[in-house]
Amino acid sequence: MVVELVCVGTEILLGNIVNTNAAYLSEKCANLGLSLYYQTVVGDNEERMTTAIATAIDRSDIVILCGGLGPTKDDMTKEITARVMGRELVEDPHTRERIQAFMDNYIKSQPEGKITANNWKQALIPQGASVLDNHNGTAPGLIIESGGKTAILLPGPPNELKPMFEEAVYPYLRKKQPEIIYSEMVKICGIGESKAETDISDLIAAQTNPTIATYAKTAEVHIRVTAKASSEKEAKQLIKPVVRELKLRFGKNIYTTDENKTLEEAVVELLRAQHLRLTTVESCTGGALSARIVNVPGASDVLKQGFVTYSNSAKKKFIMVKKSTLKTYGAVSSKCAKEMAKGGNFTTGSDVAVSVTGIAGPDGGTPEKPVGTVFIACCLKGETKVREFHFNGNRSKIREQSVVNALILLRDCILENFKK
Repeated sequence: MVVELVCVGTEILLGNIVNTNAAYLSEKCANLGLSLYYQTVVGDNEERMTTAIATAIDRSDIVILCGGLGPTKDDMTKEITARVMGRELVEDPHTRERIQAFMDNYIKSQPEGKITANNWKQALIPQGASVLDNHNGTAPGLIIESGGKTAILLPGPPNELKPMFEEAVYPYLRKKQPEIIYSEMVKICGIGESKAETDISDLIAAQTNPTIATYAKTAEVHIRVTAKASSEKEAKQLIKPVVRELKLRFGKNIYTTDENKTLEEAVVELLRAQHLRLTTVESCTGGALSARIVNVPGASDVLKQGFVTYSNSAKKKFIMVKKSTLKTYGAVSSKCAKEMAKGGNFTTGSDVAVSVTGIAGPDGGTPEKPVGTVFIACCLKGETKVREFHFNGNRSKIREQSVVNALILLRDCILENFKK
């Protein structure tokens, strides 16, 4: 069954808002096993909206429209869709009652507010349409079926669209689509996309159902395994041997098979499992590493302290980097990174410390140490490892790559400690 998205709003075309609805709806449709070939964004223009909606209904079985259901004159989605599908608009008493109750409640907290005549525009629905109650706003959703075609109209605000889709639209679509698509994600760190794809080229060449797709992230590769089946249980059985094979091939480089888990969450779990307290010592990343750790709920269990030692004087004063090291080797050096990590451990009495020092640019590079040169060190229980990197990209990209690779080094050191 083919589904199509039409998102309405000039503000989307102008870039005033990000169209998160399309990403959300696309994922949900994919999970349902629906084939989605087109997404359209159209501004609040009657002629262009008519063309976009008529084209979508003509070539797809189901058209999901979001936005343009409000009370103002430029909210025309319902009116145009009804006209395209040959339906008259009639007032729905149930929806009028809900709008009245919603506005009465609103006026209680906003005494200066009042119900205006255009609010009742939202109580008009295409004749024969199914009404989807909006528990978070005044614009109801609608399902219009005609001649084997279906139009599903949803409000634009995500905090109204998402609950309505989950409560009413997903169950409706599930009944219409007997097959489902189920996916599992295998997340890998420390391996580039080209190598990861090469390592599984035979699996990709032989794929039918399930299918395998790789996605490049910063210093990570995510591999999605997707199966189509009549039930989630059957799809999981199809996926299971493929995921098992990926685990055999990538081993410890796989940090999770939970699509929602981040690298920093996986690292915090490892720290917690080994009862390790962490100190971060950062120069070029300016606190971005500790910020990633703090993003994880419960990070206070493992993060003891964070230093941003941007200047040489801070490195000497707070984490005991030797003056001779800075003079002889420089702040961006393996020796300095090592002393930063060891000093962070000693100063705070933590179990493990990670340090980052480098040249993020755009200035400061030399022929010997060009922009993108970064040294990352990890000191765990007296043993220190240092890795040298030469990153490409702008300042932001170099700092981002530094943070991710610091997390990867920290994870590797913890795993080695597990073995011991």
